[in-house]
Amino acid sequence: MLVAGVFSRQQKKLRPLLALSDLLVFWIAFEVAYFTRSQLTLKFEFYFTPSVYALLQVAAMAFGSAAGWWLGALDRAMTAPRLKLAADAVRQSLLATICLVLFQYSQRLDVSRPFFAFLFLYAAAGLLAFRGLFRMIAERRFAAPIARRVIWIAGSSPAAARIAAHLEKTRRYGLWLEGFIGAEPPPGLAGQYRSVGWEQLPGLLAGEVVDEVIFAVDINELSRLEDTLLLCDEEGVRTRIAIDIFPHAHTLVDLERLEGEPLLTFSAAPHDRGALLVKRTVDVLISAVALVVLSPLLAAIAIAVAATSPGGVIFRQRRCGLNGRIFTLYKFRTMAADAESRRAELEHLNVKKLNFKIPNDPRLTPVGRWLRKFSLDELPQLWNVLRGEMSLVGPRPAIPEEVQQYQRWQRRRLRMRPGLTCLWALEGRDELDVEESMRLDLDYIDNWSLPLDWSIMIRTVPVVLTGKGAH
Repeated sequence: MLVAGVFSRQQKKLRPLLALSDLLVFWIAFEVAYFTRSQLTLKFEFYFTPSVYALLQVAAMAFGSAAGWWLGALDRAMTAPRLKLAADAVRQSLLATICLVLFQYSQRLDVSRPFFAFLFLYAAAGLLAFRGLFRMIAERRFAAPIARRVIWIAGSSPAAARIAAHLEKTRRYGLWLEGFIGAEPPPGLAGQYRSVGWEQLPGLLAGEVVDEVIFAVDINELSRLEDTLLLCDEEGVRTRIAIDIFPHAHTLVDLERLEGEPLLTFSAAPHDRGALLVKRTVDVLISAVALVVLSPLLAAIAIAVAATSPGGVIFRQRRCGLNGRIFTLYKFRTMAADAESRRAELEHLNVKKLNFKIPNDPRLTPVGRWLRKFSLDELPQLWNVLRGEMSLVGPRPAIPEEVQQYQRWQRRRLRMRPGLTCLWALEGRDELDVEESMRLDLDYIDNWSLPLDWSIMIRTVPVVLTGKGAH
């Protein structure tokens, strides 16, 4: 699949090299910033002891490299417009410098502010220069005749025209479109391309340099191309199949094997096992620590709930988890003990389409109203997170009755473990309508990454502390 002008696998191979160049940039920037500041005659004397120098330099390099991964700058380094390249360099340098400032405060150091300013400026300039140089070298390397990958497109589906248009833009990366098999070149292309029939393919592979063949055919034709695919395999020619001929609008695609049997896997939710393992590890660590640290607060809330209204302290409710698995969700009770039996008489006040929500719900207890405003009633769900039924970040778990009313497109939100917070918590919480909440949940699933999770967790804190958007 073509991504941002280059094949995604080719792009991933360049990422470690770009990360190494970031380490080098921040090492040089630190050295030059230190030298520059040491030459200035200011009010305060400037110097680092060897141990402090080494500590801050390593920290600067680590923060600088991590900032590039966090912001996604490495993925855009080869294809972004120059203005975007400069913006990424500034953002990465600024984030790394801020992290270094916070780090030196945590170590109780007192570092010159001009030094940090110089570090930021030199790092931004260095990143822009190195990435520009890296791109220029890569383009010259890939575009050299010996490094070109000669590509033919087989088929005449709409995907053939789109792929050809992409390839025309990638000649500087060595992806060289030569012609079309079994079809005429589609209109609208800038270059002149050859066209050969299916029967000419054996001679073409035997007599010319052909590195890859991309099959962009109608799905009904695939079964008739077994011999053609076998021919390419026997000739050692790499073949690719345009997967968008399959009706999957939101999927990630992988080729996996089960005891040697090849399986083309379509996933409508994140399936990077390594990243998901990190996500689960973070969930376990944070929820376990939080349950211990917050135990006095949990006890105080439990006492307040029990002392101010009759009924149990913990409210239990069946919810739908990952892929529809039913689990018991725990919350501090915020309503009167007979709240469920009174629901029918208050149905006319409901303002939501799927879930039941009443502004200024009369069933809320005074303590419960306060707990909901600051989301303190949700704290027992840290136990759900620890058990693996929920995650810290993810779509909110729906009750089974709501799920039964979902439209088909809405059911995809069940394909990720439900969470304590998500994008909807940052955009308005109870003020959002169902459609908007659904859209934000699906945006989260489609764009999920570890940095996105950490960003949501950090941004949720001030929202919860201020009670913004909670009713």
